[in-house]
Amino acid sequence: MPYRSILQLLTGLFLSALTALALSSPAQAEWLRESENIMGTRVAVELWHEKGDEQKAGLCAGRVFDEMRRIDALMSPFKPDSEVSAINRDAAIEPVTVSPELYALIQRALEFSKLSNGVFDISFASIGYRYDYRRGIRPDDRQIRASLDNIDYRQIQLQDGRIRFLRPGMRIDLGGIAKGYAVDRSIELLKQCGIRNALVSAGGDSRLLGDRHGRPWIIGIRHPRREGAVALRLPLDNSAISTSGDYERFFLSNGERVHHIINPSTGKSARKSWSSTVIGPDATTTDALSTTLFILGAEAGMKLIDQLDGLDAIIIDARGKIHYSSGLMAAGSSSG
Repeated sequence: MPYRSILQLLTGLFLSALTALALSSPAQAEWLRESENIMGTRVAVELWHEKGDEQKAGLCAGRVFDEMRRIDALMSPFKPDSEVSAINRDAAIEPVTVSPELYALIQRALEFSKLSNGVFDISFASIGYRYDYRRGIRPDDRQIRASLDNIDYRQIQLQDGRIRFLRPGMRIDLGGIAKGYAVDRSIELLKQCGIRNALVSAGGDSRLLGDRHGRPWIIGIRHPRREGAVALRLPLDNSAISTSGDYERFFLSNGERVHHIINPSTGKSARKSWSSTVIGPDATTTDALSTTLFILGAEAGMKLIDQLDGLDAIIIDARGKIHYSSGLMAAGSSSG
């Protein structure tokens, strides 16, 4: 199915969703929208609540922001008192006991490492910490070569609630999975709060609870090279979607875009993609896989995603061409 037909399908779904139902909300209910800067990104909450329940809705949204701050305090490598900072400081010297929550998420991260044969690897931080995107600083080739042996998820040992690095100089960073996990936790809190229709996003990671009160949520995928432009829009409900792109944290050096998605095999910014988007049932999964597919590129990335049930992907490659997983291609064929 050619690219144009897929876009026609998505555009048709988008337009029919907008025209089939009234745009005005019923008088007895309304939307609450709030956002804050947490975890180094913009966290947004949008939820549906009954009219008169404004206070409850505000409390529910507040629980999301509190949860995001809690996870950031636990997992940020930039906060010296976080558990991840303690791991990076001590795990090469002796095993570090961590909370069951962090232990479980690191286990999950290592599962994605195995699935991707090391393309997703939280120990990329062994060289990643030397990049400073605000000041335009990157490691030189000598520093990269000296650090490459420390980028190896197989040298991270988990046992009985403790984590140990088998090589000195190793570091981890959960930036490729933590925001998705935080989004999932936030949706669970909203469910416990009695909310049935909501969206929580943290940077490129979003999860949708229910629909947009009778209509699908319309999620835009940012154009990687046109500021403020949308490459395409997707109608979704009850799902998660994550996009990894080379436009969030980067600087230009001699015409080269140096960005934050590091290829573990080279210690340098991955070069095969401009952005990758994964759609699936939970944001922890889509977050990790969007990073993985970005590094793999369109051909290998689509081969991987097509082996996994319940997941689809869209990759914009380094030439600006859009690629779709077989599930989206099949949807285009059956609808066109």
